[in-house]
Amino acid sequence: MKPMARKKPKKRLIEASKPHAPNMTILAFTIAMVTFGAIMIFDSSIYIANNPPFNDQFHFLRLHLIWLLIGVIPASLIYFWDYRKFVKLAFPALIVVIVMLVAVLLQPGDANGSKRWLQIGFEQLVVQPAELLKPVFILFLAGWLAKERKQYKSFNEAFRYGFGQKLIGFAVLLGTVLALVLLEPDLGTTMIICATAFIIFYVSGTDSAHIVGSGIVSGVLVLLAAAAAVLAPYRLERVKTYFHLLLTGEVKDSSDTGYQVMQILIGIGSAGFWGKGFGQSRQRFAYLVENTAFTDSIFAVILEELGMLGGILLILSWILFLAAGFKIAEAAPDRTGKLLAIGITVWLTLQALLNMAANVGLIPLTGIPLPFVTYGGSGTIVALIGSAILLNISRFTVEKKSNAII
Repeated sequence: MKPMARKKPKKRLIEASKPHAPNMTILAFTIAMVTFGAIMIFDSSIYIANNPPFNDQFHFLRLHLIWLLIGVIPASLIYFWDYRKFVKLAFPALIVVIVMLVAVLLQPGDANGSKRWLQIGFEQLVVQPAELLKPVFILFLAGWLAKERKQYKSFNEAFRYGFGQKLIGFAVLLGTVLALVLLEPDLGTTMIICATAFIIFYVSGTDSAHIVGSGIVSGVLVLLAAAAAVLAPYRLERVKTYFHLLLTGEVKDSSDTGYQVMQILIGIGSAGFWGKGFGQSRQRFAYLVENTAFTDSIFAVILEELGMLGGILLILSWILFLAAGFKIAEAAPDRTGKLLAIGITVWLTLQALLNMAANVGLIPLTGIPLPFVTYGGSGTIVALIGSAILLNISRFTVEKKSNAII
Protein backbone atom coordinates (compact mmCIF):
# COMPACT_ATOMS: atom_id res chain seq x y z
CA MET A 1 0.00 0.00 0.00
CA LYS A 2 1.43 3.30 -1.07
CA PRO A 3 1.85 5.93 1.61
CA MET A 4 -0.52 8.85 1.34
CA ALA A 5 1.04 11.83 -0.35
CA ARG A 6 1.32 14.91 1.79
CA LYS A 7 -0.51 17.97 0.66
CA LYS A 8 1.86 20.67 -0.40
CA PRO A 9 1.55 23.73 1.79
CA LYS A 10 0.18 26.79 0.08
CA LYS A 11 2.86 29.10 -1.17
CA ARG A 12 3.00 32.16 1.03
CA LEU A 13 2.67 35.49 -0.67
CA ILE A 14 5.66 37.01 1.03
CA GLU A 15 8.04 35.67 3.64
CA ALA A 16 7.03 36.28 7.23
CA SER A 17 9.11 38.92 8.90
CA LYS A 18 10.26 39.50 12.43
CA PRO A 19 9.61 42.84 14.14
CA HIS A 20 12.21 45.47 13.36
CA ALA A 21 12.63 49.24 13.65
CA PRO A 22 9.59 51.28 12.53
CA ASN A 23 9.48 53.72 9.64
CA MET A 24 11.38 56.73 10.96
CA THR A 25 9.72 59.18 8.56
CA ILE A 26 6.27 58.46 10.01
CA LEU A 27 7.62 58.53 13.57
CA ALA A 28 9.43 61.85 13.08
CA PHE A 29 6.42 63.34 11.25
CA THR A 30 4.06 62.39 14.08
CA ILE A 31 6.28 63.80 16.83
CA ALA A 32 6.94 67.02 14.90
CA MET A 33 3.28 67.54 13.96
CA VAL A 34 1.99 66.87 17.48
CA THR A 35 4.52 69.34 18.91
CA PHE A 36 3.73 71.96 16.27
CA GLY A 37 0.01 71.46 16.86
CA ALA A 38 0.30 72.01 20.62
CA ILE A 39 2.27 75.23 20.06
CA MET A 40 -0.24 76.57 17.54
CA ILE A 41 -3.22 75.63 19.70
CA PHE A 42 -1.76 77.63 22.59
CA ASP A 43 -0.99 80.55 20.29
CA SER A 44 -4.36 80.63 18.53
CA SER A 45 -6.49 80.05 21.65
CA ILE A 46 -4.77 82.44 24.05
CA TYR A 47 -7.18 85.35 23.50
CA ILE A 48 -10.35 83.32 24.09
CA ALA A 49 -8.74 81.42 26.98
CA ASN A 50 -7.74 84.68 28.71
CA ASN A 51 -11.34 85.91 28.75
CA PRO A 52 -14.41 84.75 30.70
CA PRO A 53 -15.48 82.12 31.45
CA PHE A 54 -11.97 80.59 31.31
CA ASN A 55 -9.62 83.39 32.45
CA ASP A 56 -6.64 81.08 31.96
CA GLN A 57 -4.33 81.38 28.95
CA PHE A 58 -3.35 77.71 29.25
CA HIS A 59 -6.93 76.40 29.44
CA PHE A 60 -7.19 74.85 25.95
CA LEU A 61 -3.55 73.83 25.81
CA ARG A 62 -3.91 71.97 29.11
CA LEU A 63 -7.00 70.11 27.88
CA HIS A 64 -5.29 69.30 24.60
CA LEU A 65 -2.25 67.88 26.40
CA ILE A 66 -4.55 65.72 28.52
CA TRP A 67 -6.12 64.32 25.36
CA LEU A 68 -2.66 63.70 23.93
CA LEU A 69 -1.69 61.73 27.04
CA ILE A 70 -4.93 59.75 26.84
CA GLY A 71 -4.32 59.07 23.15
CA VAL A 72 -0.78 57.83 23.74
CA ILE A 73 -2.13 54.88 25.77
CA PRO A 74 -4.13 53.12 23.00
CA ALA A 75 -1.56 54.23 20.41
CA SER A 76 1.24 52.55 22.38
CA LEU A 77 -0.77 49.35 22.81
CA ILE A 78 -1.52 49.27 19.09
CA TYR A 79 2.11 49.92 18.18
CA PHE A 80 3.41 46.94 20.19
CA TRP A 81 0.56 44.56 19.28
CA ASP A 82 0.90 42.74 15.94
CA TYR A 83 -1.69 44.31 13.63
CA ARG A 84 -2.60 40.86 12.25
CA LYS A 85 -4.05 40.05 15.69
CA PHE A 86 -5.98 43.21 16.52
CA VAL A 87 -7.58 43.37 13.06
CA LYS A 88 -9.68 40.42 14.26
CA LEU A 89 -11.29 42.72 16.83
CA ALA A 90 -12.43 45.19 14.17
CA PHE A 91 -15.94 43.76 13.78
CA PRO A 92 -16.97 43.96 17.47
CA ALA A 93 -15.33 47.39 17.67
CA LEU A 94 -17.37 48.49 14.64
CA ILE A 95 -20.58 47.31 16.29
CA VAL A 96 -19.71 49.32 19.42
CA VAL A 97 -19.07 52.47 17.37
CA ILE A 98 -22.32 52.04 15.42
CA VAL A 99 -24.21 51.76 18.73
CA MET A 100 -22.49 54.97 19.86
CA LEU A 101 -23.52 56.71 16.63
CA VAL A 102 -27.14 55.69 17.24
CA ALA A 103 -26.87 56.88 20.86
CA VAL A 104 -25.67 60.28 19.64
CA LEU A 105 -28.77 60.69 17.49
CA LEU A 106 -31.11 59.56 20.27
CA GLN A 107 -29.77 61.85 22.98
CA PRO A 108 -31.80 65.00 23.78
CA GLY A 109 -30.65 68.44 22.73
CA ASP A 110 -28.00 69.49 20.24
CA ALA A 111 -25.14 71.93 19.70
CA ASN A 112 -25.80 74.50 16.97
CA GLY A 113 -28.22 72.13 15.27
CA SER A 114 -25.82 69.16 15.34
CA LYS A 115 -25.58 66.00 17.42
CA ARG A 116 -21.99 64.76 17.27
CA TRP A 117 -20.74 64.21 20.82
CA LEU A 118 -21.38 61.83 23.68
CA GLN A 119 -20.66 63.07 27.19
CA ILE A 120 -18.80 60.61 29.39
CA GLY A 121 -18.33 61.12 33.10
CA PHE A 122 -18.14 64.89 33.42
CA GLU A 123 -18.59 68.04 31.36
CA GLN A 124 -15.17 68.24 29.71
CA LEU A 125 -14.96 64.55 28.78
CA VAL A 126 -16.86 64.05 25.53
CA VAL A 127 -16.20 61.75 22.58
CA GLN A 128 -17.15 62.06 18.93
CA PRO A 129 -18.12 58.58 17.67
CA ALA A 130 -17.83 59.66 14.02
CA GLU A 131 -14.10 60.24 14.60
CA LEU A 132 -13.69 56.82 16.21
CA LEU A 133 -15.44 55.30 13.20
CA LYS A 134 -12.60 56.27 10.86
CA PRO A 135 -9.83 53.91 12.07
CA VAL A 136 -12.28 51.19 13.13
CA PHE A 137 -14.01 51.10 9.73
CA ILE A 138 -10.65 51.04 7.94
CA LEU A 139 -9.53 48.11 10.12
CA PHE A 140 -12.70 46.19 9.33
CA LEU A 141 -12.58 46.83 5.57
CA ALA A 142 -8.90 45.87 5.36
CA GLY A 143 -9.50 42.58 7.15
CA TRP A 144 -12.63 41.75 5.15
CA LEU A 145 -11.48 42.75 1.68
CA ALA A 146 -8.08 41.09 2.11
CA LYS A 147 -9.65 37.64 2.21
CA GLU A 148 -8.95 35.49 -0.84
CA ARG A 149 -11.69 35.45 -3.44
CA LYS A 150 -12.73 32.75 -5.85
CA GLN A 151 -11.16 32.90 -9.30
CA TYR A 152 -13.77 33.24 -12.06
CA LYS A 153 -13.40 32.10 -15.66
CA SER A 154 -15.03 35.05 -17.43
CA PHE A 155 -15.70 38.75 -17.03
CA ASN A 156 -19.48 38.22 -16.80
CA GLU A 157 -19.12 35.55 -14.13
CA ALA A 158 -16.68 37.68 -12.13
CA PHE A 159 -18.88 40.76 -12.37
CA ARG A 160 -22.11 38.94 -11.55
CA TYR A 161 -21.03 36.64 -8.75
CA GLY A 162 -17.69 37.91 -7.48
CA PHE A 163 -17.78 41.68 -7.66
CA GLY A 164 -21.55 41.81 -7.32
CA GLN A 165 -21.66 39.88 -4.06
CA LYS A 166 -18.76 41.83 -2.59
CA LEU A 167 -20.30 45.10 -3.75
CA ILE A 168 -23.65 44.40 -2.10
CA GLY A 169 -22.04 43.77 1.27
CA PHE A 170 -19.80 46.81 0.89
CA ALA A 171 -22.68 49.08 -0.18
CA VAL A 172 -24.97 48.01 2.66
CA LEU A 173 -22.28 48.47 5.31
CA LEU A 174 -20.99 51.75 3.91
CA GLY A 175 -24.52 53.10 3.45
CA THR A 176 -25.41 52.28 7.05
CA VAL A 177 -22.47 54.07 8.66
CA LEU A 178 -22.63 57.04 6.27
CA ALA A 179 -26.34 57.53 6.93
CA LEU A 180 -25.71 57.65 10.69
CA VAL A 181 -22.92 60.23 10.31
CA LEU A 182 -24.85 62.31 7.78
CA LEU A 183 -27.85 62.49 10.11
CA GLU A 184 -25.75 64.25 12.81
CA PRO A 185 -25.22 66.09 10.35
CA ASP A 186 -21.52 65.89 9.48
CA LEU A 187 -20.92 66.03 5.73
CA GLY A 188 -17.16 66.54 6.05
CA THR A 189 -16.62 63.32 8.02
CA THR A 190 -19.04 61.52 5.70
CA MET A 191 -16.93 62.54 2.69
CA ILE A 192 -13.68 61.42 4.34
CA ILE A 193 -15.05 58.00 5.31
CA CYS A 194 -16.72 57.51 1.93
CA ALA A 195 -13.62 58.41 -0.11
CA THR A 196 -11.28 56.33 2.05
CA ALA A 197 -13.59 53.31 2.01
CA PHE A 198 -13.93 53.49 -1.77
CA ILE A 199 -10.16 53.63 -2.31
CA ILE A 200 -9.65 50.58 -0.06
CA PHE A 201 -12.38 48.79 -1.99
CA TYR A 202 -10.88 49.77 -5.34
CA VAL A 203 -7.34 48.57 -4.59
CA SER A 204 -8.63 45.31 -3.09
CA GLY A 205 -9.22 43.83 -6.56
CA THR A 206 -7.32 43.80 -9.83
CA ASP A 207 -9.55 41.99 -12.33
CA SER A 208 -11.34 43.92 -15.07
CA ALA A 209 -14.80 43.31 -13.58
CA HIS A 210 -13.71 44.87 -10.29
CA ILE A 211 -12.19 47.90 -12.03
CA VAL A 212 -15.24 48.54 -14.22
CA GLY A 213 -17.61 48.05 -11.29
CA SER A 214 -15.55 50.35 -9.09
CA GLY A 215 -15.83 53.05 -11.75
CA ILE A 216 -19.62 52.75 -11.65
CA VAL A 217 -19.58 52.93 -7.85
CA SER A 218 -17.41 56.06 -7.90
CA GLY A 219 -19.88 57.80 -10.23
CA VAL A 220 -22.80 56.99 -7.93
CA LEU A 221 -20.90 58.21 -4.87
CA VAL A 222 -20.03 61.52 -6.58
CA LEU A 223 -23.70 62.10 -7.44
CA LEU A 224 -24.78 61.30 -3.88
CA ALA A 225 -22.13 63.64 -2.46
CA ALA A 226 -23.28 66.46 -4.75
CA ALA A 227 -26.89 65.89 -3.70
CA ALA A 228 -25.99 65.91 0.01
CA ALA A 229 -24.05 69.15 -0.46
CA VAL A 230 -26.97 71.10 -1.91
CA LEU A 231 -30.07 69.57 -0.27
CA ALA A 232 -29.44 71.13 3.14
CA PRO A 233 -30.04 74.93 3.01
CA TYR A 234 -26.94 75.88 5.04
CA ARG A 235 -24.72 73.68 2.87
CA LEU A 236 -26.23 75.16 -0.26
CA GLU A 237 -25.38 78.66 1.00
CA ARG A 238 -21.75 77.59 1.53
CA VAL A 239 -21.63 76.22 -2.02
CA LYS A 240 -23.12 79.46 -3.39
CA THR A 241 -20.58 81.51 -1.43
CA TYR A 242 -17.77 79.35 -2.79
CA PHE A 243 -18.79 79.61 -6.43
CA HIS A 244 -19.42 83.35 -6.13
CA LEU A 245 -15.88 83.77 -4.79
CA LEU A 246 -14.50 81.50 -7.50
CA LEU A 247 -16.24 83.33 -10.36
CA THR A 248 -16.04 86.94 -9.18
CA GLY A 249 -13.18 87.05 -6.70
CA GLU A 250 -15.53 88.63 -4.15
CA VAL A 251 -17.08 87.15 -1.00
CA LYS A 252 -20.86 86.97 -1.12
CA ASP A 253 -22.76 88.24 1.94
CA SER A 254 -19.60 88.93 3.97
CA SER A 255 -21.61 89.91 7.05
CA ASP A 256 -23.49 86.60 7.24
CA THR A 257 -22.88 83.35 5.33
CA GLY A 258 -19.62 84.63 3.85
CA TYR A 259 -18.27 86.13 7.09
CA GLN A 260 -15.92 83.27 7.99
CA VAL A 261 -14.50 83.08 4.48
CA MET A 262 -13.94 86.85 4.47
CA GLN A 263 -12.06 86.77 7.79
CA ILE A 264 -9.90 83.86 6.64
CA LEU A 265 -8.98 85.65 3.42
CA ILE A 266 -8.23 88.91 5.27
CA GLY A 267 -5.77 87.10 7.54
CA ILE A 268 -4.10 85.19 4.72
CA GLY A 269 -4.00 88.17 2.35
CA SER A 270 -2.28 90.36 4.94
CA ALA A 271 0.41 87.78 5.72
CA GLY A 272 2.37 87.66 2.46
CA PHE A 273 5.10 85.11 1.85
CA TRP A 274 6.87 85.37 5.23
CA GLY A 275 3.83 85.96 7.45
CA LYS A 276 3.33 88.41 10.32
CA GLY A 277 5.40 86.35 12.73
CA PHE A 278 4.57 83.86 15.46
CA GLY A 279 1.99 85.21 17.91
CA GLN A 280 1.03 88.14 15.66
CA SER A 281 -2.27 86.88 14.27
CA ARG A 282 -5.17 89.35 14.43
CA GLN A 283 -7.84 86.90 13.30
CA ARG A 284 -7.46 84.84 16.49
CA PHE A 285 -8.95 87.78 18.43
CA ALA A 286 -12.47 86.39 17.91
CA TYR A 287 -12.69 87.55 14.29
CA LEU A 288 -12.83 83.88 13.30
CA VAL A 289 -16.20 82.69 14.58
CA GLU A 290 -16.56 80.78 17.85
CA ASN A 291 -13.49 78.62 18.58
CA THR A 292 -12.49 77.97 14.97
CA ALA A 293 -9.18 79.85 15.34
CA PHE A 294 -7.77 76.78 17.09
CA THR A 295 -10.09 74.14 15.61
CA ASP A 296 -11.33 73.99 12.01
CA SER A 297 -9.59 77.20 10.86
CA ILE A 298 -6.25 76.83 12.62
CA PHE A 299 -4.53 76.54 9.23
CA ALA A 300 -5.69 80.10 8.48
CA VAL A 301 -3.93 81.31 11.63
CA ILE A 302 -0.81 79.34 10.63
CA LEU A 303 -0.80 81.06 7.23
CA GLU A 304 -1.36 84.47 8.79
CA GLU A 305 1.57 84.09 11.18
CA LEU A 306 3.98 81.94 9.16
CA GLY A 307 2.95 83.07 5.69
CA MET A 308 2.94 81.18 2.44
CA LEU A 309 6.30 79.68 3.36
CA GLY A 310 4.84 78.04 6.46
CA GLY A 311 1.90 76.74 4.46
CA ILE A 312 4.16 75.26 1.77
CA LEU A 313 6.31 73.52 4.37
CA LEU A 314 3.23 72.06 6.04
CA ILE A 315 1.86 70.77 2.73
CA LEU A 316 5.23 69.26 1.81
CA SER A 317 5.29 67.51 5.19
CA TRP A 318 1.98 65.84 4.39
CA ILE A 319 3.20 64.83 0.94
CA LEU A 320 6.20 63.22 2.64
CA PHE A 321 3.80 61.41 4.99
CA LEU A 322 1.78 60.20 1.99
CA ALA A 323 4.87 58.82 0.25
CA ALA A 324 6.07 57.08 3.43
CA GLY A 325 2.64 55.55 4.02
CA PHE A 326 2.44 54.14 0.50
CA LYS A 327 5.97 52.79 0.86
CA ILE A 328 4.85 50.91 3.98
CA ALA A 329 1.85 49.55 2.07
CA GLU A 330 4.05 48.38 -0.78
CA ALA A 331 6.34 46.47 1.58
CA ALA A 332 3.58 45.10 3.84
CA PRO A 333 3.89 41.35 4.53
CA ASP A 334 0.28 40.57 3.52
CA ARG A 335 -2.83 41.94 1.82
CA THR A 336 -4.36 43.00 5.12
CA GLY A 337 -1.32 45.13 5.94
CA LYS A 338 -1.31 46.60 2.45
CA LEU A 339 -4.97 47.63 2.50
CA LEU A 340 -4.71 48.85 6.09
CA ALA A 341 -1.66 51.02 5.36
CA ILE A 342 -3.30 52.47 2.25
CA GLY A 343 -6.51 53.21 4.15
CA ILE A 344 -4.81 54.94 7.09
CA THR A 345 -2.53 56.95 4.79
CA VAL A 346 -5.35 58.09 2.51
CA TRP A 347 -7.62 58.97 5.44
CA LEU A 348 -5.15 61.21 7.28
CA THR A 349 -3.65 62.82 4.16
CA LEU A 350 -7.01 63.46 2.49
CA GLN A 351 -8.40 64.96 5.68
CA ALA A 352 -5.39 67.27 6.01
CA LEU A 353 -5.51 68.41 2.38
CA LEU A 354 -9.27 69.06 2.49
CA ASN A 355 -8.90 71.11 5.67
CA MET A 356 -6.12 73.21 4.16
CA ALA A 357 -7.96 73.57 0.83
CA ALA A 358 -11.09 74.83 2.60
CA ASN A 359 -9.03 77.39 4.52
CA VAL A 360 -7.64 78.96 1.35
CA GLY A 361 -10.91 78.99 -0.58
CA LEU A 362 -10.19 76.10 -2.93
CA ILE A 363 -13.30 74.21 -1.73
CA PRO A 364 -16.35 75.22 0.34
CA LEU A 365 -15.80 75.47 4.09
CA THR A 366 -16.27 72.23 5.99
CA GLY A 367 -15.87 71.16 9.60
CA ILE A 368 -12.96 68.85 8.83
CA PRO A 369 -10.14 69.06 11.43
CA LEU A 370 -6.43 69.17 10.56
CA PRO A 371 -4.95 65.91 11.98
CA PHE A 372 -2.43 66.32 14.84
CA VAL A 373 -2.82 70.12 14.75
CA THR A 374 -6.48 70.95 15.39
CA TYR A 375 -7.64 71.14 19.02
CA GLY A 376 -9.99 68.33 19.98
CA GLY A 377 -10.13 65.13 21.98
CA SER A 378 -11.51 62.46 19.67
CA GLY A 379 -9.69 63.81 16.61
CA THR A 380 -6.38 63.87 18.48
CA ILE A 381 -6.77 60.32 19.76
CA VAL A 382 -7.74 58.78 16.40
CA ALA A 383 -4.90 60.57 14.61
CA LEU A 384 -2.42 59.07 17.08
CA ILE A 385 -4.06 55.65 16.63
CA GLY A 386 -3.78 55.98 12.85
CA SER A 387 -0.10 56.82 13.07
CA ALA A 388 0.47 53.91 15.51
CA ILE A 389 -1.17 51.49 13.06
CA LEU A 390 1.15 52.64 10.28
CA LEU A 391 4.18 52.32 12.53
CA ASN A 392 3.00 48.85 13.57
CA ILE A 393 2.78 47.66 9.96
CA SER A 394 6.16 49.22 9.18
CA ARG A 395 7.73 47.02 11.89
CA PHE A 396 6.84 43.94 9.81
CA THR A 397 7.62 45.18 6.31
CA VAL A 398 9.74 42.91 4.14
CA GLU A 399 11.86 43.20 1.02
CA LYS A 400 9.83 41.78 -1.82
CA LYS A 401 11.64 39.16 -3.88
CA SER A 402 11.38 39.17 -7.64
CA ASN A 403 9.46 35.86 -7.61
CA ALA A 404 7.07 36.92 -4.88
CA ILE A 405 3.38 36.61 -5.63
CA ILE A 406 1.56 39.89 -5.07
